[in-house]
Amino acid sequence: MSILIDQDKRVLVQGITGREGMTRTQLMMGYGTNVIAGCTPGKGGQTVLDVPVYDTVEEAWEEVGPIDISVVFVPAPLVKNAALESIEAGVQLLVLIPDRVPIYDVLEIARAAKANDAQFIGPNSLGLLSPDKAVLGMMGGRAQSAREWFKKGNVGVSSRSGGMTSSTAYYLSKAGIGLSTIVHVGGDAVVGLPHPDVMQLFEADPETEAVVMFGEIGGSQEEQVADLIESGQLTKPLIAYIGGKAAQSGTRFSHAGAIVEGGRGTHEGKVKRLREVGATVVDKFDDLPKATLQVLGRS
Repeated sequence: MSILIDQDKRVLVQGITGREGMTRTQLMMGYGTNVIAGCTPGKGGQTVLDVPVYDTVEEAWEEVGPIDISVVFVPAPLVKNAALESIEAGVQLLVLIPDRVPIYDVLEIARAAKANDAQFIGPNSLGLLSPDKAVLGMMGGRAQSAREWFKKGNVGVSSRSGGMTSSTAYYLSKAGIGLSTIVHVGGDAVVGLPHPDVMQLFEADPETEAVVMFGEIGGSQEEQVADLIESGQLTKPLIAYIGGKAAQSGTRFSHAGAIVEGGRGTHEGKVKRLREVGATVVDKFDDLPKATLQVLGRS
């Protein structure tokens, strides 16, 4: 199985007529994602890669039927309106790709999603990919690359870093470790499905045997994952690497969500807390595949 995405989910692309929207739609369709419609206000009636384009999400829903997922490729100031439009139309999962979305806009999206039993990944996310099934967003760059790099299996990947999401999945696959779903939760301080939520989805997936997490300084996502392990809500083995060891307080590591403030969210604190509850935490990123193989009993 996979979490959040498979080849049967019906996908809408908001901003499909833009350069990024077109390019990533080609990736998604080439990989097997079931893209059924696009949406760009004022561009209704056009087609992109033979996908019909509509002016509104509601119109797309009326014409092509129910939509499970919307992938959003619009400028950051327009993300809130695009997301709210999809949520109000009944879409249950959104993938918000752009970065620099105002934090108060994200909070409004979160309130609307909660009120409508919807979920969202990101913002500032590469998206997610389930090997041999589907990709949402821009992971892999090209369909052929995604097929070659990421192998199907029973290990989940959750990461706060876009580049390291792909690198983690690539090196695990290269070591012979197949993957169930690869998730980039997003690099901002506030995201829709942070590490703890993704972990609970993997816990409920009968075909995910273990989870690899790329964590970072800043915030408390990794400590919350440790709380899940301690309370028995995450029972599957967790193998983790925490980036940002050398960062000083007040220094941003890579992106907006990875910053130590007032001693909160330190590398040392995250590593200590995860190890206290029994997670396997490696000191070097390169050790993730070996540690995962050992945890799986395949060393």
